Amino acid sequence: MIPAPFDYSSPTSIQEALNLLKKHGDDAKILAGGHSLIPMMKLRLATPAHLIDINSIPGLSYIKEEGGFLKIGALTREAMLEESDIIRNKYPIFTDASKLIADPQVRNMGTVGGNIAHGDAANDHPAVMIALRAQVIITGLQGTRTVPIDEFFHGFYSTAVQAGEILTEIQVPTPPKGTGSAYHKLERKVGDYATAGVAIQITVDGSGKCTAAGIGLTNVNATPMRAKRSEDALIGKKLDDNAINQAAHFAALDCNPSKDLRGDEDFKRAMVQTLTKRMIQKAVSRAK
Repeated sequence: MIPAPFDYSSPTSIQEALNLLKKHGDDAKILAGGHSLIPMMKLRLATPAHLIDINSIPGLSYIKEEGGFLKIGALTREAMLEESDIIRNKYPIFTDASKLIADPQVRNMGTVGGNIAHGDAANDHPAVMIALRAQVIITGLQGTRTVPIDEFFHGFYSTAVQAGEILTEIQVPTPPKGTGSAYHKLERKVGDYATAGVAIQITVDGSGKCTAAGIGLTNVNATPMRAKRSEDALIGKKLDDNAINQAAHFAALDCNPSKDLRGDEDFKRAMVQTLTKRMIQKAVSRAK
């Protein structure tokens, strides 16, 4: 289908983009990578009267470590995650996720910030950010504010980004020594949305005891979901089969999948349980 008519602006600064948002109000939408927004516009599920393309704004595409955080600019392309030495060597969970997103053409344009700001529980990065306990930097005319990832997703396609604001950066706390992470999703075919996905970050001490855990779930809840009971089942324990099985059982029990063409609730819960076991084991292996 063809989108409804719209006006288009390409600001060259954050200030200009924010002024345009203020001017056009609810009629405006931010365009970053566009691989979530444009398909919705073609289906007439989104009909913005004005598109504000932020791709000409410098300084929003980067991957760097600074001040105890990995900092990812909102316009960082998925392909940059695959190519980054920092990501490859220290944050392999991003490589796991990015290579499962759609296809190379989409990854060359799709942005990390857009993936999160879209507020879709079926996207891959939200669960990853939950597992990593990230925080999101949001910029408005009054300045910037920092939102913990657990307070960012409000509902279906609804986030903490308010009218007149732009997501500008994601910050991930630098993990301590002995930390490993992993992500995988079950999909019907390459590039499809997840039937279910699990993101894990685990920290273990010298004795093999878990000192910290983060577990995020993809597409098995109305919003991206933290498996809190599963995390609690691991922390302070040796990561033997009993602890891992209990964490996986809680993840399957506590998620809220919906029946659709990808499977019924029981199938999706079973997939969450299996993926949680496997990703914990993979994260622990990487931690060592």
